[in-house]
Amino acid sequence: MFRIRASGNRMGWLVLAVLFLLILLPLAAVVIQVLLPGVFFGNLVIGDLSLLLDVFRRPLWRVSLQHSVTLGVGTTLLGTALGIALAMVRSRWSFPTARLLDMTVWLLIITPSFILAQGWVMFASADGIAAQWLGWTGLHKLVFQPAGLIVVMTLSKFPLAYLTVYTALEWKVDRLSEAARLSGGSPWTVWRTIQAPLLLPAFFSGAMLVFMDTVGDFGLPASIATVFRFPTLPYSIYTALYTSPIRFDMAGALSFYLVLLIALAMSVQLYAMRKSRFDFLSGRATRSVARKPVKGAYILVIGNLTFLAVVLGIPFGSNLLMSVTDNGGSGGITFKYYRALFAGDGNLASGLMHSLEIAAVAAMIGLAVGFLVAYVLTYSQFKLRKAIDVISLVSLAVPGIVLGIGYIFIWNQKWLQSIGLLLYGTPWILILASVAGAIPVITRVVVGAMAKVPQQLLSAAQVQGASFRQRVATVLAPLIKGALLSAALAAFGASVFDLAIASVLYPPNFMTLPVVINKAFENLKFGYAAAATLTGGGIVIAIIVALELLFKPARKRPRRTSL
Repeated sequence: MFRIRASGNRMGWLVLAVLFLLILLPLAAVVIQVLLPGVFFGNLVIGDLSLLLDVFRRPLWRVSLQHSVTLGVGTTLLGTALGIALAMVRSRWSFPTARLLDMTVWLLIITPSFILAQGWVMFASADGIAAQWLGWTGLHKLVFQPAGLIVVMTLSKFPLAYLTVYTALEWKVDRLSEAARLSGGSPWTVWRTIQAPLLLPAFFSGAMLVFMDTVGDFGLPASIATVFRFPTLPYSIYTALYTSPIRFDMAGALSFYLVLLIALAMSVQLYAMRKSRFDFLSGRATRSVARKPVKGAYILVIGNLTFLAVVLGIPFGSNLLMSVTDNGGSGGITFKYYRALFAGDGNLASGLMHSLEIAAVAAMIGLAVGFLVAYVLTYSQFKLRKAIDVISLVSLAVPGIVLGIGYIFIWNQKWLQSIGLLLYGTPWILILASVAGAIPVITRVVVGAMAKVPQQLLSAAQVQGASFRQRVATVLAPLIKGALLSAALAAFGASVFDLAIASVLYPPNFMTLPVVINKAFENLKFGYAAAATLTGGGIVIAIIVALELLFKPARKRPRRTSL
């Protein structure tokens, strides 16, 4: 037992060191850059903390902060309310096309926000699809304003609240609601006084996820900037790095406020839940089963299809139409944009190959790191397991644009060149940043699978003299093979389309797929950008499906025994 505990402690310290290097150190560098500007570039001076107050004096900074707060709060309120309502309806009623809603939710979650935003720009711009095909010439005035952008962001972020609440509704205890109804409570009173308070953890968790994903979103402002000026903190950080001269101090100060907003959101959630208990499930709990409505099913079907036509049909349908029509449809059907993808300078081909290579390496490294993190969290008695769990989730909460800034500060040091570790300006810095972003997803997937494998199996193998590598290869890995594959594919797909990391860290003359698409969109080449999006996305999906079919563990059918 002493050997087992010592082995777990050594692995715990190793995992903690790796997470510190990949996640905590870059984030700490952002704060240090504010306190000691220039320290990472050989100029040790005390920072002028008044720079932090410039966010209230400089018009662009002030507007960026205001826009981030407005967009974050508005989307959180509207997106959480929409997610709660849809989850309640979906968990209670079973109707045709209901599974389409579930599929749409997952599709919206895995689709990068800049692709969804580009679809809305193609549809609602002054000379877009809505104006040319439907004659809605005034739609751009409704969409390209703060309230309209909140609605657009809500339609892409509500799945986070939907999944959180829908999962919480998996089990129910009817005796509580029945007692309230016997006491004369109406259905609305029962929901407001009993069901809703018991679901507060899910409500707060969903709201926090929506807020964090919204304020840290770089894709929407980057895409909207082509037709409407709506700077946010992530976009202003990006512009600070691409101005002349480069203003790392400005990027650090704006990153500080972005991290502060996310920390405040997490604090609000913890404060709201710290004195309450919500463990209401008991032996009388039953799994929720959606029922067919006695009447009015057609209303649910029509409403669902209409909703899906908006949230899914507009962004994806706009990309499809723009990719096969000339001038938004006025010039007829054409495939010239698809022919142009692999002609001329070949930016898409090289960008796609670069993104696939980076994503593949990041997925493999991330899977190794995430596996070790999950192993320590599940099986070891390491005293700092809680710290590892928190750190492994930090990169999920911190926007990619902030993480990219920290990587510039850490890996752009002159002294690193003498030891061959000057990673800035090389593809390896993209790989490391992608690994940091993939760790939370991989860890959560693998932890859930490891929780089903008893520790006694591994302990017995270790007592018999099996090394850690042998225990993993012969006992643990075969039992969680499916989860390892799912985690690797999820990390691979997310890394391919990470626009924030790619925009900040891509080396000179080393284009990646999201950068190629975004630059084409910025240059108003909507047809080319749409064709590149669909082609690149289709290739990535095909690779994921092929790998899943190739390596997914086959389910053996039970043998029938004859009497």
